[in-house]
Amino acid sequence: MKEAIFGGGCFWCLEAAFEIVDGVVDVESGYANGHVENPAYKEVCTDTTGYAEVVKITYDENKISYQDLLELFFKIHDPTTLNRQGADYGSQYRSTIITLDSEQGQIAKEYIEKLQKYYDRKIVTKVEPLKCYYRAEEYHQDYFRKNPNQPYCMAVAAPKVAKAKEWIKKGE
Repeated sequence: MKEAIFGGGCFWCLEAAFEIVDGVVDVESGYANGHVENPAYKEVCTDTTGYAEVVKITYDENKISYQDLLELFFKIHDPTTLNRQGADYGSQYRSTIITLDSEQGQIAKEYIEKLQKYYDRKIVTKVEPLKCYYRAEEYHQDYFRKNPNQPYCMAVAAPKVAKAKEWIKKGE
């Protein structure tokens, strides 16, 4: 099994989209690359901890590649908005690829470079090595699956899941 860590807005949305992908074994919501030990959600929301809301994806590389995960990541969020996704704003919502090794870093940077020609605005996604990671509180785990009728989930997460389903169908 391999792991990938992405941040692109609220982790509920990313988690919900990646959970439905064949080859993805687990998706965990968490916080990465801040400067406070063992942060809590309320702290992260103050935009003072340096953390990004992220998902840690465990995947079977025999079924899906890191490149494919990157493709879906860019399909379901806007990589051209700095420190925001839709109505969610602050550095905790930054578009970021947290790399676990130099190979992931190289693949991510090359992918962004190739992708840039399809965007009118500059891609602001950060590619940064993992410094620290903390699992988010239990109530954040599988949030969309447990709360599909919650208004935020219906308005923001559900469209990202729909984009993921579209992407999956395209690949079949």
